[in-house]
Amino acid sequence: MPAPLIVHVVYRFAVGGLENGVVNLINRLPPQSWRHAVLSLTDVDPDFAARITRADVPCIAMRKGPGHAHRLYPRIYRLLRELGPAIVHTRNLAALEASVPAWAARVAARVHGEHGRDVNDLDGARVRYQWVRRAFRPFVTRYVALSPDLERYLVDRVGIPAARVEQIYNGVDTARFRPAAGGRPAIAECPFHDPGHWLVGTVGRMEAVKDQTNLARAFVCALRLHPEARRRLRLVLVGDGALRPQVEAILEQGGARDLAWFSGERGDVVPLLQGLDCFVLPSLAEGVSNTILEAMACGLPVVATRVGANGELVENGLTGHLVPAADSDGLAHEIVGYFGDPATARRHGRAGRQLVLQRFSLERMVERYHRLYTSLLPERSFGPQATATTTPPPRRGANG
Repeated sequence: MPAPLIVHVVYRFAVGGLENGVVNLINRLPPQSWRHAVLSLTDVDPDFAARITRADVPCIAMRKGPGHAHRLYPRIYRLLRELGPAIVHTRNLAALEASVPAWAARVAARVHGEHGRDVNDLDGARVRYQWVRRAFRPFVTRYVALSPDLERYLVDRVGIPAARVEQIYNGVDTARFRPAAGGRPAIAECPFHDPGHWLVGTVGRMEAVKDQTNLARAFVCALRLHPEARRRLRLVLVGDGALRPQVEAILEQGGARDLAWFSGERGDVVPLLQGLDCFVLPSLAEGVSNTILEAMACGLPVVATRVGANGELVENGLTGHLVPAADSDGLAHEIVGYFGDPATARRHGRAGRQLVLQRFSLERMVERYHRLYTSLLPERSFGPQATATTTPPPRRGANG
């Protein structure tokens, strides 16, 4: 008998923290226990889909246009009836609608994951979004919240019974994301190769919720706060998007454009992080940030805004520092603090890696999902197949 099938439903299957978590889960769940398919309501990026190392995972694009997905319900229904999954796992509000055709197709277990705040609902206060989630509540069997904050939101504001919500943190591959041997290496293609440079950077899509404009303003401010900053402090911005022109304009106006490097979208995140001295996440909202965990795993001190689950990942004054959202002066102060005290920066970076090893490993995350999925099957067993695989199967190309 074939292993049970999980259909993972996302809005778009392309570069992103949520999507990367799906890839990690597919690659690491025991292959003898589970089969997988990815259903994207819009598009599938073939290069991103190629990160799936299993050869038996179809990635299906529904090509949804603007607006609600109700017109896709018949197609999704027919597809699920054909695939016959044991579990459908939707992620975030944009994919929640797929729980309706999953229910109609008699998929017994319908899981919905909340990964972070919507850009139009940064504090979770919008009543309309709460009512939308309540409307779909009858079609969802179990909820997964990636942080205690999101768990409280589902229970207290949306009204989901606590027994139907499970909190599972994201996990990071600590064997892949780790400090470079022999100190900070030079970043390929980056113009800042001088060993005397001190590199502060961020990784993420350049969109309003990530607020790289806040970091650009903080960097300009930091150059004024420390006499050595203009000679040695440099900024690395990894990612691309609609916000980039605004970020460049702020740096240009502050006389700092030549002290910043825009890498564009990159797939080689590990060497980029290993080449930094400090990681900054200036977001207006976050769920459980993969990039914070990856930076901590690479031994970097973290300066982040106190939003979402950031306060649950960063131990203020021990592994990094937290500042209010949109507080450029606060960011600048903490960046300059590490710049002027590199010994503390390194100590906080080491403590951050230890915290990731203890609480946020990929193995721990995969085991939690494996147990959740298994508990939703008619036969609940935690026999010899219950241990998550630590070595992915051989690589394969995208299957669209």
